[in-house]
Amino acid sequence: MNTTTHLTQTRFSNLELSDAILSGLTQAGFVHCTPIQDKCLPLSLRDLDVAGQAQTGTGKTATFLLATFQRLLNDDSEKIRNPRAIIIAPTRELAIQIHKDALLLGSGLALKFALIYGGTDYQKQLGTIKSNVDIIIGTPGRIIDFYRQKTFTLANIQVMVLDEADRMFDLGFIKDIRFLLRAMPPADQRLNMLFSATLSYKVTELAYEHMNQPVLIRIEPEEVTSKAIKQSAFCPSNEQKIPLLLGVLKKYAPQRSIIFVNTKRCAERLSDYLNSNGYKTAVLSGDVPQEKRQRLLADFQASHIALMIATDVAARGLHIADVSHVINYDLPQDAEDYVHRIGRTARFGARGEAISFICEEYAYSMPDIEDYIGQKVEVNPITADLLAEVIRPEKKPRSEKTPYSNNRPRRSGAARPNPKPQAETESTNPPLIPENPQ
Repeated sequence: MNTTTHLTQTRFSNLELSDAILSGLTQAGFVHCTPIQDKCLPLSLRDLDVAGQAQTGTGKTATFLLATFQRLLNDDSEKIRNPRAIIIAPTRELAIQIHKDALLLGSGLALKFALIYGGTDYQKQLGTIKSNVDIIIGTPGRIIDFYRQKTFTLANIQVMVLDEADRMFDLGFIKDIRFLLRAMPPADQRLNMLFSATLSYKVTELAYEHMNQPVLIRIEPEEVTSKAIKQSAFCPSNEQKIPLLLGVLKKYAPQRSIIFVNTKRCAERLSDYLNSNGYKTAVLSGDVPQEKRQRLLADFQASHIALMIATDVAARGLHIADVSHVINYDLPQDAEDYVHRIGRTARFGARGEAISFICEEYAYSMPDIEDYIGQKVEVNPITADLLAEVIRPEKKPRSEKTPYSNNRPRRSGAARPNPKPQAETESTNPPLIPENPQ
């Protein structure tokens, strides 16, 4: 494996991990630590709190799972009532992935897990959490629901993990998080681990308030992902976006690609056009029912569907292997979201490509993105061969074209729009898909 781009020279066998945990790591094929594991595990394995900055795909899930397992294995008390650890994630997809990784890495351990999240399987989850589990993995709303029913107690929590803390703020969960933290033993009586894509002021404030003198660990995105991701961009007019997307898909023929848009409406209309032009797509937006989401993700993972069209809210927390290309059909209006988006490719040491459209609607975002990532994104010319012929959908597109508004704030002297819009709501000025893109 390439240790220069993703792994360090530190072996898990050199850390203070039990033989049972090391056996699970060996079976899973893990030998060397990633940078976040190398910096955090020596601290957390000695019961020191850590607040880590790391992107998805860098091994942070294994970091907190291994530390949690070891802490519980070190506990020789037989009188403590379960649960003894809680792992809180902002989205159900991330909670599901953490649970999957926990089952893999903890296969040789006598630990019981409960996976709880909203949207489905209420009675099944309720029954599981009543069965004296060691570790709860779930989303804030469902955890609080069961806690208020006195289904379990938080009085004996020895390990608290908060994953993607920045997204907790974005999704409005921070009051719920504080409620849960106050129900646990004092911070100095438990091991606390917090991970976030950015250690912003609000995140570090939360860490210092509810953790025990946490050590801040920062793994910059470029240390792990940017060298593995080839980033490029095009500058199409609104009318060129659909022909250009079809041309890019034809040229690169991605084996598995995620196309990011900023609104649900744009996702649906884009799906209509791609389906009409011979591409099988799936649309993942925030209001898709959980069972359908899981089915779409399974089809995407199995390559039954090669193109996933997604909004930021829906895609956060996705862990899908072998995504070769990420296409920003709409540039995100927040620079951090750009890093999250392109992090869907080049995962676990693989290489990937991120292609962005700098269109009329969202061009103002690119300078902020380049400032944030600390590099210029190469802009390629739009050649005639990249503008494909377009077959319009036979049915009427789901929304009529909205004329481009000349009153939209521009970068030069005008007020900036809200950098974090509600991605799942209708926009007054959505990204345009032309009625006659030819």
